[in-house]
Amino acid sequence: MKVWINGELVDKSQASVSVYDHGLLYGDGVFEGIRVYNGKIFQCDAHIDRLFASAAAIRLKVPYTKEQIVDAMEQSVSANGIVDGYIRLVITRGVGTLGLNPFKCPSPVVFVIADQIAIYSPEMYENGLDVIIAKTRRISPEMFPPSVKSCNYLNNIMAKIEAIDAGVPEAIMLNAAGQVAEATGDNVFIVSDGVIITPPVEAGILDGITRRVTIKLAKELNIPLIERAIEVDELYNADECFLTGTAAEIIAVRKVNDRVIGEGKAGPITLKLLEAFRNFIRSECGG
Repeated sequence: MKVWINGELVDKSQASVSVYDHGLLYGDGVFEGIRVYNGKIFQCDAHIDRLFASAAAIRLKVPYTKEQIVDAMEQSVSANGIVDGYIRLVITRGVGTLGLNPFKCPSPVVFVIADQIAIYSPEMYENGLDVIIAKTRRISPEMFPPSVKSCNYLNNIMAKIEAIDAGVPEAIMLNAAGQVAEATGDNVFIVSDGVIITPPVEAGILDGITRRVTIKLAKELNIPLIERAIEVDELYNADECFLTGTAAEIIAVRKVNDRVIGEGKAGPITLKLLEAFRNFIRSECGG
């Protein structure tokens, strides 16, 4: 396997960053997870735009143009023979001193991994996920902007550990107000009386690329959709619940804290959106 790092494709065993890199020392960096379908990068422009916006928000200067970053991803996909897979695109602050000052890191590091990913089994897509509500709360927007997809994911990881301890694959996180925010790696949607509801960005969520596509598809299908706060009781009593994410795509939730959601399987609106999403992939990437 080849990894693109700072302008070069190197063997996976040779791809490394310094122990003095602030991405390692302090989680100081940004990243994107991006899907590849039929050898083509899905929603490429949206991901690149978000990456550069995240970098700007933390005052991290990207040492390459958007076009050069896209070229690096395409090189990585080609070099590793990826037809249907996943890209992890990362920018770290780079090597610096043993202190928090990011401006003592003169050279950011950019690397691209093109590989495979499968976070949920085929059976889970057929039957839906069992999830819990994590005790770990989502970091509020007043503490850190949720629009920044940073390399410090410990908040999400702690909630993921709760899910693993509970024997389920995913956890839904609440915000400081006790309202539904997002899952550890996915956005959350519910369906109630034929209306799709999803938390707004102001609830402390990442504005997911797959979330954006899902909202667009719902509008095209004339399915009512609103962005507003979701209370826990609404989640428990929803007719349907599903998660969206780059790796997960669209997947139903059948239980939350052992409470069955709707009919305990993927509902008609979830299935309709999943079909539309797969058609959208084919329209953009072929296959």
